Amino acid sequence: MPRLYLSLLFLIFSAVTYGQVINPTEQDSVRTNTVVLDTIFVRPPTTPMLTDFASVGPPIVKAEVTEQLKADNVIADTTVVIREKITYWKKVNKVGLNMTEVAFVNWNSGGNNSISALMHALFGRKYKKELLNWNSTLSIKYGLNAQEGRELRKTEDALEINSNFGYRRDSVSNWYYSAKLNFNTQFTYGYRYPNTDEPISKFMAPGYAFVGVGTEYSSPTEDLTVYISPVTEKSTFVLDQDLANEGMFGVTPAVKDEEGNILQPGEKVRTEFGFLVSSEFSKQIFEDIGLSNQLRLYSDYLNKFGNVDVDWELNIDLKVNDYVKANVGSHLKYDDDVKFKKDIDGDGKLDTGGPRIQWKQLLGVGLVYEF
Repeated sequence: MPRLYLSLLFLIFSAVTYGQVINPTEQDSVRTNTVVLDTIFVRPPTTPMLTDFASVGPPIVKAEVTEQLKADNVIADTTVVIREKITYWKKVNKVGLNMTEVAFVNWNSGGNNSISALMHALFGRKYKKELLNWNSTLSIKYGLNAQEGRELRKTEDALEINSNFGYRRDSVSNWYYSAKLNFNTQFTYGYRYPNTDEPISKFMAPGYAFVGVGTEYSSPTEDLTVYISPVTEKSTFVLDQDLANEGMFGVTPAVKDEEGNILQPGEKVRTEFGFLVSSEFSKQIFEDIGLSNQLRLYSDYLNKFGNVDVDWELNIDLKVNDYVKANVGSHLKYDDDVKFKKDIDGDGKLDTGGPRIQWKQLLGVGLVYEF
């Protein structure tokens, strides 16, 4: 008798379980007809077993997967669940090398064999989430030129770091309360060729640092930012004492007696406090032609306010393919505190003149790798 009771209970339990599989509740139907776009499992409505799922494979887009499954009569009513991986960081990693070579063999017009190389790198990180915006970049450039019959010469040398942190009051505003840092210097000695005995610049001689707070406008439709800071400190570093004694790059020179003996060494740091306006703009003019423009204007409150230091850089990038690119660039500078030095009377010593416009033009073709 007990065995009969156990057999009846087993049959009842099996019937109830089978009925739940054949006629699932509405809640179970929604759960079992769920499509997850990372890995899709679809239960056809006619399949009687909950464990019989068909693997469809990775989707391309949500609409294509849903319509394809419905067209194949695999599903009639499907709930789609999208697992999104949200990241608030954007990164830029670029390294490149531009090469120029000229060689002559029995060339009647004459000329010297030469080769030039320019290495450049750009690393950027941008964090943007709701009301916060943090953008930092590191730029490196270094170029050399070797020409037959003369020493190796430097053609480019720059190290620049930028970091900008912004906060806005609401998500619809395009204005940020902003704090900005800019630092730039060079790596190796610079000379006024052909004189290579006395360097006129070194690492951190000069070095420039801008630190300030203000407001920044970020365009919602264009890659354009405009930064305005009425409170910016500019520091000029000349950490080489010989260059500091000469008063290079605007620092206070050494005090000397009539015989040229140094009574008080020159200062290595010059500090200014002023008004800064800067702008960055980039645009894809055509499919393979891009333009970028950077402009910085600074005026010191304490020393000749109204004299504006200008730093303007314009670049046009021409894309040949994913790895070969050309660049046409222009860089213009003017600093009222940087005096031009030149040997005017031929006595072998540099004479100090007034400030002058500094301009550099660049044309290069080379390899660029992005990762």
